[in-house]
Amino acid sequence: MTVQFRPLAPGQIEAQRGLSRNEAKTLALASLGGALEYYDFIVGVFFAKTLAAVFFPQNSPEWLSQLQIFSIFAAGYLVRPIGGVVFAHFGDRVGRKRMFALGLFLMAFPTLLVGLTPDYKTIGLAAPLVFLFCRLLQGLSVGGEVPGAWIFCAEHVHKTRVGFACGLLMAGLCCGILMGALTAKILTSSLSADDLIAWGWRIPFILGGVFGLISVYLRKYLQETPVFEALRERRVADARLPISLVFARCKSEVLLSMAATWVFAGVFVTYFLYLPTYLQSQFDYRAADVFTANCWSITLLILGSVFVGRVTDVIGGGKAYAIGGVAMAAVVAALGFALANGSAWTLHLYAIGGFAIGTITLTPYLIIRSFPPELRFTGFALSYNTAYAIVGGTTPPLMTILVGERVLAMAPFYYMSALCLFGAAIGWLRREG
Repeated sequence: MTVQFRPLAPGQIEAQRGLSRNEAKTLALASLGGALEYYDFIVGVFFAKTLAAVFFPQNSPEWLSQLQIFSIFAAGYLVRPIGGVVFAHFGDRVGRKRMFALGLFLMAFPTLLVGLTPDYKTIGLAAPLVFLFCRLLQGLSVGGEVPGAWIFCAEHVHKTRVGFACGLLMAGLCCGILMGALTAKILTSSLSADDLIAWGWRIPFILGGVFGLISVYLRKYLQETPVFEALRERRVADARLPISLVFARCKSEVLLSMAATWVFAGVFVTYFLYLPTYLQSQFDYRAADVFTANCWSITLLILGSVFVGRVTDVIGGGKAYAIGGVAMAAVVAALGFALANGSAWTLHLYAIGGFAIGTITLTPYLIIRSFPPELRFTGFALSYNTAYAIVGGTTPPLMTILVGERVLAMAPFYYMSALCLFGAAIGWLRREG
């Protein structure tokens, strides 16, 4: 097992240096690209009802059109593992930088194309088919871009700043989700339903595509990671595919990384994507209040991710994960207790809890430290995307069934608490010193 969490000795803490100008530029451009990447991938979800009216016949039942739209969205998640493996293969062979730029291009271009696609009334069945094609390209892109971005940042900074780099990039990804939510809120409150369907829905896609392509251009100023350059200089040709080497040499690392991703995906999807609907449907909270709390919660998640990353560089990943996992479990339990007892503080706790959930930043940190550099991209992409596709896709339906059938009304809180404690156990077992 190659995972090692090494807390810094007191003398090392003072010796930590700040980020160099090149490291700061790399983290800034990577975070910007990550924000635009996730904005492009997520923004359509916030306009699902509108897109159903745009890309499908108006005489179709509303539920059927929305089901078709959500099926197209789901297709983007299902192809993530494929994109991850393909991008990772070339990332481990030809370099991180090229795949890093290509991944963002394959997200920005389809997003722009969606914004320019004629509606169903104009081109008929071709409209949803173009949308599906673009969504598949986006899924392939995010499958390679997200692992590649974390690796690119971690390999560019000093070893005493890897946690901070992971936290900053996580913050960038969450900024993209927040931008999508705020864009939807602004447009839906500023435009009529007819104007939104006629032309307003195109605005977020065109803006996301244009700014994404600008970010692709800016990435030409990034340099290949020092880790990959060192590998290239001493690499001995190996005819075997990187994925075959991962299965041959890193089975335990893959399992550990998938377990950590289960914590990451299960907590994130349940807390930020499922609970808003759950709070409205099961406890009759107003949508406006819930989504305001959700925006604040994501904002605090951004701050919490950076904070946890910085703490990790000081005390070590194992200790940070153990402490953070317990903190997440406590916040989730408190939220569940407040909700069950009708507390007026429920939405406040939900918003504040986002800061503690920043502990999930330690998942990419753990995965990066698990695999040797020559197999890191492939190992990361394989384990992370496979686990995320399974957990991210099944969690909302599973919670809906348990809650909807009244089998276990508080199932989301039991599930998240168990995952948080599981994450704490992973950290405790991996602590040193």
